[in-house]
Amino acid sequence: MMKDHMMKDHMIVPSQDHCDVLVIGAGIAGICAAIAAAKEGCAVVLTSSTEIFSGSSFFPGTWGLGLIGPVDAADEDDLAASIARVGAGMTTPALVKTFVHKINPAINALKARGIKLRTAEKSDEKEFIPCFDHKRRNWNGLEAARMRTVFQKELAEYGVRLCPHHEALELVQRSGRVCGAVFAAKNRLLAIRSKAVVLATGGYSGLFQNFLTTADVTGTGHALALRAGARLINMEFMQMMPGFLSPAPKTVFNEKTFRFATFRDADGNDILAHLPNRAALLAQRSTHGPFTAAGADRAVDFAIARTEQSGGAYVSYSDEMKQNPPEFIATYFDWLRENKGLTPDDPVRIGMYAHAANGGIVIDSDAATDVPGLYACGEVTGGMHGADRIGGLSSANGLVFGEIAGKSAATEAGSTMAADDAILLHVRSIPDAHGIRSRLRSVMTENAMIARSAEGLTRAIRFCTDALEEMERNAPATTAADAAAALRLSAQLQTATAILTAALLRRESRGAHYRTDHPDTLKSEQKRIIVTETDGAITARHESSEERTHE
Repeated sequence: MMKDHMMKDHMIVPSQDHCDVLVIGAGIAGICAAIAAAKEGCAVVLTSSTEIFSGSSFFPGTWGLGLIGPVDAADEDDLAASIARVGAGMTTPALVKTFVHKINPAINALKARGIKLRTAEKSDEKEFIPCFDHKRRNWNGLEAARMRTVFQKELAEYGVRLCPHHEALELVQRSGRVCGAVFAAKNRLLAIRSKAVVLATGGYSGLFQNFLTTADVTGTGHALALRAGARLINMEFMQMMPGFLSPAPKTVFNEKTFRFATFRDADGNDILAHLPNRAALLAQRSTHGPFTAAGADRAVDFAIARTEQSGGAYVSYSDEMKQNPPEFIATYFDWLRENKGLTPDDPVRIGMYAHAANGGIVIDSDAATDVPGLYACGEVTGGMHGADRIGGLSSANGLVFGEIAGKSAATEAGSTMAADDAILLHVRSIPDAHGIRSRLRSVMTENAMIARSAEGLTRAIRFCTDALEEMERNAPATTAADAAAALRLSAQLQTATAILTAALLRRESRGAHYRTDHPDTLKSEQKRIIVTETDGAITARHESSEERTHE
């Protein structure tokens, strides 16, 4: 390992490369951004903390990614209104308007590029109505293998430089402008300079013990943006949904099967037997994958969560479903048999998992953040989704705003010079980073999953604050490994604090956010929450009327 250069208490980070546009994150949003910027003639570097083709877009625990758009141009207004309704007043109208207008052209462009999309043969079946929606849309299923093949060819064709196993730890700024990032790579720290940066680092499910994403979805990108001066929005709204605990852990449970399923505890008792309207609640629960506080069927999720201490809920399916499954469910079980070796007759245990983030970095319709030189797209951003999210919008959002972010960053790169001064990092060592991260995940799971309270949220915030303050009392980091561990953990603690602080301020239950001490949805609380950072302090506040007006 290279010995790191030191200047008193600071570590000097060498620059490895320069480019026009630096894209951080290699899921569908980041890849689309990189290709779009390269098509504009920019020199582009695409980085990933693991492999290229990563994140939620290429998570192997789900049977496929859905993309939805309006049925046609006449359906755009209805889809926009539905996104706003499902978002319960928490969406950003300008982002929604941009999305509904651009998603079908983006889907058609995928087909023209040779990416095969699944379509429904029996589109009239209600299973094809997206989660939380009220009608069928232009539904398409993304096949990851074909998507990877086509994108890989285009990345090579347009000369995008690929840097896998480059973990972004800090954004580089000069005169208030983001002009690169510091990475941990090959047991050393290095910087990549750029004229513009696109953050596409995904959500923050990795802050919890059980999560339905790849391991690189850690939430660090939100803290990087905060520290650079960007705002976050809707951080309290995170999708929690059931998945397999055993066998094939971290496999998504298909919500469309709820109405055909029976759930039992370890002693064989029906965990929903106490519900007088059990059949109706399961039918309602079959219409959406993630937990929501918006309906009475939240009782189903609470019952599943209560079984986790004893190993989860045991699932069995009705003969009706086994003998004549709807197309959507049949496709799921075909995938489950081919990829996990499971059939509808195999016993499985399920529990609640952290899944997709609805909140994130504030962007405008050009994917620009508040900070010059910094753009963002995909699940790391907020505003396109609200308290709940219609199914099939996450990948679609990454597709649309990934391309927008790449083009916007390319435009900025054409008139900006990359900085080239020395990069100094002030980083404290952290001897037990693994242990603290493990405790963080326990604290988040205990206090910020589907049941939240002021007491639990306050306790979790105190843990994060104490951990960050303790880190500041440590000695300076002297190696790249020590510095990377400290920067990674501090970012995760800051993102966790952003989630918890927003959840504490929201004194009601709305969509994905449920408060046991405030179980009702209140008109007076229909205000979006903004999170900012100043000198290390993270605060949450209600969005101002001026911010709302200029969104």
